[in-house]
Amino acid sequence: MSTTPNSQGLPGRRGPQLVLLLVSLLVVGVVWLQRGSSGGDLLDQMARRSLPLDQALQNGHPTLVEFYADWCESCRTMAPSIEAMQEQHPEIDLVLLNVDNPAWEAQVQRYGVNGIPHLQLFDGSGQSIGQSIGVRQPEELEALAMALEGNTPLPQLAGVGATSSLEPLEESRRDVSSSIGPRSHG
Repeated sequence: MSTTPNSQGLPGRRGPQLVLLLVSLLVVGVVWLQRGSSGGDLLDQMARRSLPLDQALQNGHPTLVEFYADWCESCRTMAPSIEAMQEQHPEIDLVLLNVDNPAWEAQVQRYGVNGIPHLQLFDGSGQSIGQSIGVRQPEELEALAMALEGNTPLPQLAGVGATSSLEPLEESRRDVSSSIGPRSHG
């Protein structure tokens, strides 16, 4: 009976491959468990800690609502500054709303979110007093927080302004704008 060289050497070749596969699976499993146990990234953690929108707008505190997305690099870049602002100004309620979550579609439409990060600013009575679109530096967030706290006019920053009336659009204009959204780059 003759044996081929491969029949004797085959298990020896598969052994290192099997060990490598098991080690790879183990590493992937450990990384997955660490992400799951840490609550994900900072945006996710902040969103989980944020107040429900209705509660924030009715409790008498000024409120900053950030419309964001997990994939938004600008939102990720600004997250540590938003978290620091919240720690320095605990009397300002922070609400994070993910534009990719269909549950927030009505708010995305209501506040005209067409780019992210989009900050919607509310006074203590829950009235929208302004918005900020784009990345904000820590000193700009501080200026916004001071204006919210002091119930004073918003600072003059590029991309920050008073909001327009939230009256419904006339039907002919609504059809045109309905295709524009935060993910459309329109």
